Amino acid sequence: MTGQFEPTQDDLQRALRIPQDRPITLTEARDLGLSRRHLTRLLELGLIRRPFKGVYVVGSLPDTMELRLSILRMVVPPDCVVTDQTAGWLWSGDRSLAPNSHLVTPALSVYCKPGHRLRSRLTVSGERQFSTRDLVEFHGLVVTSPLRTACDLGRLLHRDQAFAALDTLAATRSFTVDELLEEVTRFKGYRGVIQLRAFAPLTDPRSDSQSESVLRLRWYDAGLPRPECQVEADTPWGIPYLMDVGRPEERFAAEYFGEEFHGDDRAEHDERRLGWLEEEGGWTVVVARKHNVYGRHQDIVDILAASWRLAEVKRRRPA
Repeated sequence: MTGQFEPTQDDLQRALRIPQDRPITLTEARDLGLSRRHLTRLLELGLIRRPFKGVYVVGSLPDTMELRLSILRMVVPPDCVVTDQTAGWLWSGDRSLAPNSHLVTPALSVYCKPGHRLRSRLTVSGERQFSTRDLVEFHGLVVTSPLRTACDLGRLLHRDQAFAALDTLAATRSFTVDELLEEVTRFKGYRGVIQLRAFAPLTDPRSDSQSESVLRLRWYDAGLPRPECQVEADTPWGIPYLMDVGRPEERFAAEYFGEEFHGDDRAEHDERRLGWLEEEGGWTVVVARKHNVYGRHQDIVDILAASWRLAEVKRRRPA
């Protein structure tokens, strides 16, 4: 039986009208015979994406720098600087987006020259002061550099997203953590600088995803000592097991199990490997899922703290 969110033949045929290699505007979509209702249906099915208001791309088109540039050229007004989350998206792609951001079309973050301000519900705009080194002219666009973007997002976003943004932009290897720490000093007196100062020394470009970064923030919230990212454990199956964050000295680690890679079909496989790590390898591995890390009822901070105390007791026991 065909459900509400299963594509019909008509849906597939409409999706095929959209160019498979480039973004299009709403006007182009209408010229192809696609109404707003059709586009909304294709969005709900995941057959197309809407990176910004009035721009559509087929869902199968990979997220690349070239695609992001072509999208931004369609939506960024003349004489404006691409900033904040839009700049973060350009430099690091979909990884920079918050969980479930694919369900909400983001506003365009741009700033204009002094004396000009956009008045649009589609943009987050205003005036801002930049030094010469803050801006990069990149394929026809003026964008805040990865380092300036990191400082702005580290100041201005909610703490979870700010912490993750610093890791994500550091992972582009456009700047080092030492350069970030030096840059932070120039933002004295700026809004959000206290948060930026706290998070900058903890930035780690080895974090592999936004949820791993947030899990590491929860680790710090639990009062545990500084962890490493991508901790390796030797295994009998020949390939080291990589854990998101951990302390090799104490054989204590935490893993974020997202639904995409750790669904029900992987449960037995995951349990078998974690079981060996704990029983034979001597590791304590805390598994966190979405509900543990995000939302009003998140409990991973308490779980980490309690697990660490139990692991300490085990380590003190005579062999």
